Amino acid sequence: MKKQSIKWVLALGTIVGGLVSCGLDVPKEVHTSFETMIVKKQDIEVPIKFSAKMKGQTDVTITPQVSGQLVKICVTEGQLVKKGQTLFVIDSRNAQLNLESAQANLQAALASENSARLEYESNKNLFEKKIVSQYMLDNAENTYKQAKATVAQARASVNNAKVNLGFCTITAPVTGLIGEIPVRTGDQVSLGTQLTMVSGNLQMDAEFSLPETLVEKMVSAGAKASDRAKIMASLPEVTFLMKNGTEYTHKGRISSLTGMVNATTGTISCKATFPNPDGQLFSGIQGTVVMPNAQKNVIVIPQTAVVKLQSRQQVYKVKADSTATAIEVKTEDIGNGQDFIVTSGLNVGDKIITIGANNVQEGQRVLFPEEGKSEK
Repeated sequence: MKKQSIKWVLALGTIVGGLVSCGLDVPKEVHTSFETMIVKKQDIEVPIKFSAKMKGQTDVTITPQVSGQLVKICVTEGQLVKKGQTLFVIDSRNAQLNLESAQANLQAALASENSARLEYESNKNLFEKKIVSQYMLDNAENTYKQAKATVAQARASVNNAKVNLGFCTITAPVTGLIGEIPVRTGDQVSLGTQLTMVSGNLQMDAEFSLPETLVEKMVSAGAKASDRAKIMASLPEVTFLMKNGTEYTHKGRISSLTGMVNATTGTISCKATFPNPDGQLFSGIQGTVVMPNAQKNVIVIPQTAVVKLQSRQQVYKVKADSTATAIEVKTEDIGNGQDFIVTSGLNVGDKIITIGANNVQEGQRVLFPEEGKSEK
């Protein structure tokens, strides 16, 4: 049995020797290489995103100022209207009658005033001639003053009736788009009945909330109102992303910050104003406001370099002997889907593995010199 084993070993040696003598290469050991990078600091721009809802700067709810029957609807939903254009007409017959009655009362008051004036002037002449007493003169003067007050009251009633008659024709207070019209011709409407909404869409406000910590960085504590306005004017332009991911053509600017922090959410209400010359934006649409945020002198590494272990993150640092060691790091997502900002764990000059980090084991040699060159 022992002789048979020796024969197999000799046969295997003969085969290997024959392969070499025939000029065939025996496979060599292949070393696996990984891509690496040297850590350095740089300046980058990080987009910060906020959920937002669009609203026209001059969105106006249209309600009647007088009660009556709606006799005409002059617009349709979604129609673009100009300021002063007629929207609705309410039955004006009662308002017209009230105006005529007020005008008649004014004429009667004017006649009474004229009579009282003549009486007063007559008594004044007679008093100067000492024909009537002071009492009669004072009484005539008071009657005249009362008549003038009645005329003023009657004029106010006429003006009020004219206003009410004008309210029967409802016009657009701003240029914009007509919203939903929940009423129909023939409906009885009264004060407070919502007829529609006109969205003044030449300028649109994207309403969103800013974290208190970010506002503190933007506006220093104790800043005056004028300082805040200057700071907001100096902020970079923002963009608006539709729900489908499409970027709105025109840029916007931060236009207002409320002075109150929401105690529940720790945020401050904010508005970014966007021009809307083509009417592409509508009140009520939702999307995302993207604000660029400059980060200076920070460490940026590829996301492929980071290995996630439950709640921990680590990268593999290449030591001087070309072996890898795991380093725990803390990162912030830039939002571009490719890179992270490292806030702790790495130093400038460190060499880390960027490609293949998921396949590295602690202490594994990851860098090898090229064939024919000595390792430095």
